[in-house]
Amino acid sequence: MTHEVETQWMGKMQFNALVNGHTIVMDAPERVGGEDHGPIPKPFVLSALSGCTGMDIVAILRKAEKEVDDFDIKVTGEISKKAPIEYVAINIVYEFKGADAHKDAALQAVTDSQEKYCGVSHMLKKILPVTWQVVYNGNTIFDNRQTVAETNLI
Repeated sequence: MTHEVETQWMGKMQFNALVNGHTIVMDAPERVGGEDHGPIPKPFVLSALSGCTGMDIVAILRKAEKEVDDFDIKVTGEISKKAPIEYVAINIVYEFKGADAHKDAALQAVTDSQEKYCGVSHMLKKILPVTWQVVYNGNTIFDNRQTVAETNLI
């Protein structure tokens, strides 16, 4: 099995990618010759990560019958200071709201996604640190930023 994306130049700095029958527009800001009709390409890596892990977590919680009331993911990519401009670290914040009885299930779902299922995260971890926090009803219940930073120093 393979995935294939077709991308067509639309003029100036705009490219349209056809992904599974859906058109994704990429463009650049006007200051660099684009018309800002869509986001620049690099953040799509972060979007792929958030979508991949998010879908894992929803599926895991549904299967366990431990669904939450609200679930948001914020992914931040730290950018290099010199060319080629690339992500040098990524952090994910998972924010849940729901019954206190589902807190442990939410944490386990994140752990399973990050350690077993999310292929995007698995690929990215081969080239840069990916850290995450879990916030449940406003309280941080997991944060591995320091642990991962210490591991990468060795």
